[in-house]
Amino acid sequence: MKYNLAVTIDKASGFCFGVVYAIDMAEDILDNEDYLYCLGDIVHNDEEVKRLTDKGLRIIDHEQLKGLYKEKVLIRAHGEAPATYELALQNGLTLIDASCPVVLKLQNRIKNSHDEEEQILIFGKHGHAEVIGLQGQTDGKAIVFQDIAELDEVKLPQKFTLYSQTTKSTDKFYSIKEELIGRGYDVKANDTICRQVSNRYGDLEKFVAEYDKILFVSGKKSSNGKVLYDVCKKYNDNSYFISNTEEIDKEWFSPGDKVGICGATSTPMWLMEQVKAELLTY
Repeated sequence: MKYNLAVTIDKASGFCFGVVYAIDMAEDILDNEDYLYCLGDIVHNDEEVKRLTDKGLRIIDHEQLKGLYKEKVLIRAHGEAPATYELALQNGLTLIDASCPVVLKLQNRIKNSHDEEEQILIFGKHGHAEVIGLQGQTDGKAIVFQDIAELDEVKLPQKFTLYSQTTKSTDKFYSIKEELIGRGYDVKANDTICRQVSNRYGDLEKFVAEYDKILFVSGKKSSNGKVLYDVCKKYNDNSYFISNTEEIDKEWFSPGDKVGICGATSTPMWLMEQVKAELLTY
């Protein structure tokens, strides 16, 4: 049976400027050198990471970084804690710093806008590279939480400052702020969510409403991918999360369906094009 699907890719989806900046820097170096070390996955998308590792990108973790000397190492868009820069000086490493300007601005605010006694709360994903870098600006003293329920068991001071990982949901951040104020706390809330992510909410809401089925393409480790997929699912119940063409199920479709393809800020356009090409063979 031929499905004759009408397939459209959301033009507003794909890499944000921070990811484009990091990948461009990596490719510029790899065009002239055999390899380049990168501290952590350059982007939370396995397909794009494989493309770049095939070109010579070598992904390392912080433990492996300790054993490197006089090498070039790329700092990805998520940013790093001060300890990473100190280690680089000790080991004679050349850091290619592709930290996103939005993340760097947030790091600077957390590090320099408070006295030592002020408690910092960060709404973010435990263990996420960006969050580790943010917490590092406070010498590990900031309280990180993914869900407000985690704070039920934490003794908080009467007054504190609330920040957010840049890719979290704006609605969730303000909901948490109001809940904490409602509990009687004096909360100074800094909305530090990247507008390249949050501005996509309205665009996605309109886009997904126009199609019978939606394929949202994203790496499973992408925080903004989870947030943006929730937007898709909210406004089109026939939305499906996939990471590559192998995860597509033909049973999702009916003949003549209009299918929309969209993705995270860490999803390469070439991957969405690949998904579209696959659907057109059905």
